[in-house]
Amino acid sequence: MNLNMNSVESLVAQIQGLSGNIAELSQLRTYLKHSDDLLRAESPRLAPVLNELDPSVHSLGYLYILFKEHVLLLEDPIRGVAPLLTALRKLQMSSEQLTTLHPEFLVLCLLSKCYKTGLSILEDDIFEVDQPRDLFLYCYYGGLICIGQKQFWKALELLHNVVTAPMSIISAIAVEAYKKHILVSLIHLGQFSTSLPKYTSSAAQRNLKNFSQPYLELVNSYTTGKISDLEACVQSNQEKFETDNNLGLVKQVVSSLYKRNIQRLTQTYLTLSLQDIANSVHLNSPKEAEMHVLQMIQEGDIYATINQKDGMVRFLEDPEQYNSCEMIEHIDSSIQRIMMLSKKLTGMNETMSCDPAYLGKAGRERQRFDFDDFDTVPTKFNI
Repeated sequence: MNLNMNSVESLVAQIQGLSGNIAELSQLRTYLKHSDDLLRAESPRLAPVLNELDPSVHSLGYLYILFKEHVLLLEDPIRGVAPLLTALRKLQMSSEQLTTLHPEFLVLCLLSKCYKTGLSILEDDIFEVDQPRDLFLYCYYGGLICIGQKQFWKALELLHNVVTAPMSIISAIAVEAYKKHILVSLIHLGQFSTSLPKYTSSAAQRNLKNFSQPYLELVNSYTTGKISDLEACVQSNQEKFETDNNLGLVKQVVSSLYKRNIQRLTQTYLTLSLQDIANSVHLNSPKEAEMHVLQMIQEGDIYATINQKDGMVRFLEDPEQYNSCEMIEHIDSSIQRIMMLSKKLTGMNETMSCDPAYLGKAGRERQRFDFDDFDTVPTKFNI
């Protein structure tokens, strides 16, 4: 079929002609990705086009035009969230499959600030990926969704996936994910390791740090524990942080250092005045120290009580005894999930061990390395 992209009519014809099966949908997806200029130029004529398409039959093309015309061009992203989620679920063969609509859906959730809706698809365990770029964008946008919801542990997991994913050349997505991974690590963990895991691609190992020098300087300043050093680093690199749209996260990094310094005080003192806390962590006043302590109590970062009469803070032990029904259910649920993931990974490993392409590559590699460097093929798959 001749993929002519000169008119809206040809666009409709392509959507109607390439909506029959999975192979055609893959071809249609490629065609639509190259039709952005046409859609932008013909935006006034797009609304009637939807009337010529049946959403149940031409769902991919219908939703693509809906996304472009009603969401991006009209700057009303919230209108596209529900329809795109419906299409995404219909396009999935299973909840473990990543579709090309996943990144687009997360973009809409970010633009419309529907973070909780975005979290609904991030709860799925993804094992089937068609296009690597879709995985990169899914994890990157998903990380932003989790940052918006203050679910920093999940954001770290998703951003880590982008940074360590296989890549032959460094990608802009990986660079931006690395910068945010640094910031979220400091906020959530109070530290960041510049050493990347061994399974990280050589392209990422060689290049990520070169593109992230201001952020690594921030790590060094944070490690000193001195607010003055950290604020000086932020000031000297503020323009770069603003250009990267990361200044908000950087400010949270500064705020988190105050929290870390207050947490260190709990390891030394049982009681301490608000004035002493303010002096120790370089806050402007006892009132500001009180606000930080109250917020940390609310978020579960420390356990303490404040005596409003004399301005004294009493630090307490963690009251959790890990013997409640809720905690036992949580632990059991975690164990069940780990067992499920272990079973899934074992199955994937066995499948890969029988894959001709993998065996061919492993055979070539064995000419250069000792046999002991490789895991043996499972006994049930001996060849």
